[in-house]
Amino acid sequence: MTLFSEPATPTRLERTAAALTANGFGAELLDDAAAARRRVGELIPPGASVFTSASETLRLSGIDEDINASGRYTALRPRLLAMDRATEADEIRRLSAGPDVVVGSVAAVTETGSLVVASASGSQLPAYSGGAGRAIWIVGAQKLVPDLGTALRRVEEHSLPLESARAKAVYGQPSAINRLLVLNAELHPGRVTVLLLREAIGF
Repeated sequence: MTLFSEPATPTRLERTAAALTANGFGAELLDDAAAARRRVGELIPPGASVFTSASETLRLSGIDEDINASGRYTALRPRLLAMDRATEADEIRRLSAGPDVVVGSVAAVTETGSLVVASASGSQLPAYSGGAGRAIWIVGAQKLVPDLGTALRRVEEHSLPLESARAKAVYGQPSAINRLLVLNAELHPGRVTVLLLREAIGF
């Protein structure tokens, strides 16, 4: 666990930010979750439709509450949770796949500038991969890894056990790595902003 929970050094953080930028992702180095919370508020225009993925990083930072309870945005998660899964499945799928902005995190980021996302349901993946007009990902310093192979190990050995424990407490059942998304580059300048923190937060 220590391997995947220790914050990366400043040198590694700077190298990763440079690699993300070279791959077309916007990358900003911030001190902590409080700074990320302020920055997210600056990046999202009032009234935008925003889908927040399930994320301990968003919960712990207060960003989830800022978006879904403040009234400043058209928050999609509360609306989706209130909809009927049997009769409104198509509308749920459309709303989550194409918001103005998706906000969340990732399971790992490589020093070569790739991002890895793991999901049990896959609900956030269409928006992450290109459906959302903009994507903002807040990434704790402990999520940096050297390469893709290590990123996949982090998902399986570190993130999954922690997420499974959370899922059991909240939903009564464990999580699973049913879907994996690897983002190697972004072709649309300005679509993605990665807020890379100097502190550890999330899974």
